[in-house]
Amino acid sequence: MTDIDIDIDIDIAEIEAVSRRFEDSTAQEIIGWTVDYYDHNVALACSFQDCVIIDLAVSVDPGLEVIFLDTGYHFPETLKFVEQVRERYNLNLTVTSPGESAIGWPCGSEHCCEYRKVEPLGKALKGRAAWLTALKRSDSSVRADTPIVSWDATREMLKVNPLANWTDDDISSYIDSAGLPEHPLISQGYLSIGCAPTTRPVAPGEHPRAGRWADTDKTECGLHT
Repeated sequence: MTDIDIDIDIDIAEIEAVSRRFEDSTAQEIIGWTVDYYDHNVALACSFQDCVIIDLAVSVDPGLEVIFLDTGYHFPETLKFVEQVRERYNLNLTVTSPGESAIGWPCGSEHCCEYRKVEPLGKALKGRAAWLTALKRSDSSVRADTPIVSWDATREMLKVNPLANWTDDDISSYIDSAGLPEHPLISQGYLSIGCAPTTRPVAPGEHPRAGRWADTDKTECGLHT
């Protein structure tokens, strides 16, 4: 797949064509193409709900920068898991912190995600040519049409989702087969893990993201919209 070439300055349609051609590629092939095409000027933004995307990405580029957005409201278990994964892979990890604009906007308030996640990510990605995510179409109906490769017009860089066509079962199978550590809250029913004040366990039969911003009409934090 390394022979795929695009010119994002000329034709966005080329990016869409590349994305379609990657539908039958492995996640590692997609990551490898991105890293090679942009001469390693790439970063991975990861929520650390699991470490599947990290395991795949560092197998391709051990020095890849991994960005974790510390909102100031994560579960203690999440922060402990971040350190566990950092040590396991000797990660080139960047942990962001909210700036002064977040003061007065606690978790769950109107501009919380904007100032604690979106703004810090923009700063962390500045100067990069592309970023990788762990987005999956199976995450929610909003993400059902997630392309593997797209142009992030907000950040003016390529956005690559190597796991876009993976299912939750694919993730679980990979964790088991690779012997990866599991976030400790998964076993307690937290199947989609965000900030502690706005995340609850899900009941049997509920969609995994039902526990995020429950009892509100919010479905996304703004990083991907």
